[in-house]
Amino acid sequence: MAPFYRAVDVKSSPSNDAVYRIFAGDIDPQWLVGAVPNGGYVLALIVEAAIQYQAASTSGHKDPIHVTAHYLRTTSVAHFEVRVRTLKTGRGFTNLTAELIQQGNLIVTTHLIFGINTPTPPPHLTLVPPSPYARRIPLHTHPSTANPQRMREAWVFQPYMKLASDPTIHARNHPESISRTDSTTVGGGGLEWGAWFEFVDEGDRITNPSLAFLVDIFVNLPSLLPKSERQGLRSSWFPTMVLAIEFKAPIPRPSDVYASRTVGLYSSGRFLNDGRHDAYVEVWSAPCNIGEGVDTEGWREKQVCLATATQMAYIVPMEVNMAKGKKGSAKL
Repeated sequence: MAPFYRAVDVKSSPSNDAVYRIFAGDIDPQWLVGAVPNGGYVLALIVEAAIQYQAASTSGHKDPIHVTAHYLRTTSVAHFEVRVRTLKTGRGFTNLTAELIQQGNLIVTTHLIFGINTPTPPPHLTLVPPSPYARRIPLHTHPSTANPQRMREAWVFQPYMKLASDPTIHARNHPESISRTDSTTVGGGGLEWGAWFEFVDEGDRITNPSLAFLVDIFVNLPSLLPKSERQGLRSSWFPTMVLAIEFKAPIPRPSDVYASRTVGLYSSGRFLNDGRHDAYVEVWSAPCNIGEGVDTEGWREKQVCLATATQMAYIVPMEVNMAKGKKGSAKL
């Protein structure tokens, strides 16, 4: 059991394979949802392996730009290998595949694009404030005034994190909110969620691997529905089936403008079809840790979106989660 930066422990493994470079490690037993490793944490291990792989590359493409992951089987608290290989190296980007293997089974397969994630001078275009077309951080509260709240009991890793939901965003999900739709509505619909997130261990930092975890930390659409709209929904697990991340901007250096362990999270979902549901997620830099700092004028204009993600997830009874966790442990 370890804080996040220690739980993402991946090391190069000796191999005679001419196609893949092998990395290996052990799934930490605390970064679980119920009895199964969190999908974002598992993807963080793959991203870390790919970063180490590209660090030895002569291409200069050291930064993850995009990753798409397909979760084929349930991950276990066990030893794993990540097999990485290059598909194509071009002038601006390198394409990789990385596969997470456990006990001889392909568990997660990913396609990654690496490049140089740094601001570029004109003529490249970037939408940032003060442009009126730029996206601003969607959270309404400042971290200094945010109130930490109780988290899902199924999040076994919660001792290593602090979460403060945004009450203004939550209020928009109310049955009487103007956000609700009717027969006269064009578009609209769906539910939203937002919060400040903090890694509480002082050794942690926001990193590209941690962004892969953070895009998977949100309250799913089915759980946001009022009880009248989710009749029959029992205690549930929402396993990720497909997760795609775009790394939008370099992570700012810690300063009096940017916190080192805290981010802003925003998510929305609009569709629920026979258990399958979508999620769109944004991860933003934060001006300070939760309950610290001062709400200063203009703090919003300085924050940057670090990553966006889309996800397809499913609804499964929590009993299935526990059974799969026990089955995986029995194989150790």
